[in-house]
Amino acid sequence: MSETSATNTSSRSAPNPQLDKLIAVMAQLRAPGGCPWDAEQTHESLIRYLLEETYELIDAIESGDRDDMIEELGDVLYQVLFHADIAAHTPEENFTLEDVAAHMTAKMVGRHPHVFGDAQADDADAVMAVWDDLKKAEKPGRTSTLDGVPQAMPALLLADKLLGKADKLGLVAMDGPPPFPFETEDDLGALLLTLVASAKNQGMDAERALRTALRGLQDDIRDAELAG
Repeated sequence: MSETSATNTSSRSAPNPQLDKLIAVMAQLRAPGGCPWDAEQTHESLIRYLLEETYELIDAIESGDRDDMIEELGDVLYQVLFHADIAAHTPEENFTLEDVAAHMTAKMVGRHPHVFGDAQADDADAVMAVWDDLKKAEKPGRTSTLDGVPQAMPALLLADKLLGKADKLGLVAMDGPPPFPFETEDDLGALLLTLVASAKNQGMDAERALRTALRGLQDDIRDAELAG
């Protein structure tokens, strides 16, 4: 066999050798005789670590530090492997990382008929319209666009998501002149910080206040869906 053929064969048999090594490390840590701490973890006990690692990844992305991004992406990846290994050894769950990957592959192919099929979507808005339609078809049991929206999201991120849904129902107008125009996100950040500081100065909780307003917006969205 030529050197080129041997290289190609090796590439086909182990396209992600470092990922395979990481999976093997996880398996050894959780196997009998491995690490007692790793062995006793559950999906629930790992939630705090998943949240922490996710926020650390966000920090790394925002700082733009390549080495930090590699490290933090690895930490998040490890959480995925950890949950998959737990499931593989839990009889009532009984799924593996391969099952997770297969489900995600099928989901991405199915959600992108403009790439893998004959559908047309020439811009990002068209892509999102196709995505939303396919989500409705995949989850017929959902009665509202709010079903599946995680309420534990940070309030500002949740507000952004809910305003997009409210806009589609005509409850808010997102395409008109903004009431508070900003030239940069730095300007916006300064105003948000001023609002939080003002709330704190008056003994108010800005996070709780926004979440209260968002509960009202969600009520309006559900009422609009029922009326429509």
